Amino acid sequence: MTNFTLERGAGPITLLRNHFRANRARLFHRHFAITAATTILDLGGWDGAHLRGLLQGTAAQPENCHVADIDPTALERAAKTQGYNTHLLDAGGKLPFGERAFDIVFCSSVLEHVTISKADIWRQRDGSMFRRESLVHQSAFATEIRRVGKGYFVQVPYRHFPIETHTWLPFFYYLPRPAQIDVMTATNKFWLKRTSPDFYLPTAGEFASFFPDGGIVRETMAGLIPKSLIAIRRSS
Repeated sequence: MTNFTLERGAGPITLLRNHFRANRARLFHRHFAITAATTILDLGGWDGAHLRGLLQGTAAQPENCHVADIDPTALERAAKTQGYNTHLLDAGGKLPFGERAFDIVFCSSVLEHVTISKADIWRQRDGSMFRRESLVHQSAFATEIRRVGKGYFVQVPYRHFPIETHTWLPFFYYLPRPAQIDVMTATNKFWLKRTSPDFYLPTAGEFASFFPDGGIVRETMAGLIPKSLIAIRRSS
């Protein structure tokens, strides 16, 4: 399976994102056989466009596809344009699904945003405390993924990739948290990528500890530079 709906535009960031999304789609389909009966949850799936691209050319049926997100407007689009089942989530707590409710839980570039209360994001300048609280919430989130999915495919950006994914700034993640917040405050006024300091990129060891029953794959650029970490457990 190599088909994947690509984003429009020819800018270098878009081309790079399309390249890695296509590679992840191929990796996904090497591990999971999608049939008409396969149930899949895209956790943090926004408007369902990413899931549609991932499942393009498969036998997946819209009635067996679920998108869960915290944005009600995006979920409305997922239901209207894709025909998917949608589930509105709150920012914390357990997922509203039973154990092993889905054959596959797909979760891309979401877990790193499971950190602290959004109301405290800009105020929390203590890097050590932010890390500790983020790891607690991310571990709990990963446990929920493992609970509701028979299998899972969970991706997070690699913290040491030279261009930080959320800001598009070089070596941004090496800055201490107070400096990160100050830089974002300044660059959000003019930089082409605006974001908030709500993400914590787990180390490879931390990420592996979240998914002890899965395998960890390092997605690389040119076979050398790690770009993402992906946890995979096949459906059983």
